[in-house]
Amino acid sequence: MIRLTRDAIRRWSHTLLHVDDTPRRTAAAFALGVFFGFSPFLGLHTALALSCAFIFDLNRVAVLLGVYANLPWTIAAWYALTTALGAELLHTKIPPGFARQLAELFELSLFHTEFWHGLGVLLRPLLWPYLVGSLIGTTVLALATYPLAVAFVVNERRIHLRRRHSEGDTETPPPHEGRGRSDAAAKR
Repeated sequence: MIRLTRDAIRRWSHTLLHVDDTPRRTAAAFALGVFFGFSPFLGLHTALALSCAFIFDLNRVAVLLGVYANLPWTIAAWYALTTALGAELLHTKIPPGFARQLAELFELSLFHTEFWHGLGVLLRPLLWPYLVGSLIGTTVLALATYPLAVAFVVNERRIHLRRRHSEGDTETPPPHEGRGRSDAAAKR
């Protein structure tokens, strides 16, 4: 699992570094994706993130990389922790026997309405803690992601340029700092 995560991060970082955009815009797109990837809107992550990417004219690849930073083996822990945070902030108590009732539910088939009805009844008291905790957590995470992503992209692009220069590649890369995504975008 660690190897899969490391390989995924390596592929994502390689993709982020080859996005034709300024480091700040690339980082903003990635942070927006992280915001939606860890948001409470399960099942709508991708659609919401891409909609915002189109509205704000951000790079869709960087946004999607941010959305899918919430890996399958972290998602349960993330939502459990942020729901606990929301419950603490809203002074909501976990229903008595919650773990036992949840385990009993998962003995039923996922394809029966009894399972889904029981799950809804069991989770209903935790809806507001889930929403509040997840929104607070994802906002903090996205705000922390932005400066880290800017630093990462700037640093890695410098390393890449030094490597190209030391290998004798004299072609000058397009200047990205302080400019828009392209000359056409800058003229708008």
